[in-house]
Amino acid sequence: MTHYGKAEVVALLDERGIAYEKIEHEAVFTMEGMAALELPFAHEVVKNLFLRDDKKRAYYLVVMPEDKPANLKELRRSLESRPLRFASEDDLDAILGLRAGAVTPFGVLNDEERRVTVVFDEELRGYSGLGVHPNDNTATLHVALDDLLAIVEEHGNPVAFVAMPCPDSAPAEEDPA
Repeated sequence: MTHYGKAEVVALLDERGIAYEKIEHEAVFTMEGMAALELPFAHEVVKNLFLRDDKKRAYYLVVMPEDKPANLKELRRSLESRPLRFASEDDLDAILGLRAGAVTPFGVLNDEERRVTVVFDEELRGYSGLGVHPNDNTATLHVALDDLLAIVEEHGNPVAFVAMPCPDSAPAEEDPA
């Protein structure tokens, strides 16, 4: 089976005639590093979390707006999962063939057993495209959600959409009457 790295992901998109924008850049490992790049689609760059349940029976690749905090307890409820934890770097490499800083939905192309459920935040449906790495953190692609979904679903990984809660804002104080 093909191992999908940056060149293979880009070739797959080209083979399928999928439109995308690609920006090559220095390796970035954090969302702060991504912000410093000032990409033309920076407002649609997403963060990706590789999670597992506490028994290592279920794995989830969670794709969400980069500025939204992850609430693992709420996500657990939405997924009807056991308690969630971040998967180890060993699991990331063994299952998705990725290293820390390069987590992306395209990683499931390396998930031969289709163990990973890709979970998208409902909010992403309103984006014109998603800014994601092509299995390498030295480039970022801007690709339509529907095209990314089609690739994941065609590969055979389960997909879920969940409404992840926004952080609670402080209640407004009422004016005394």
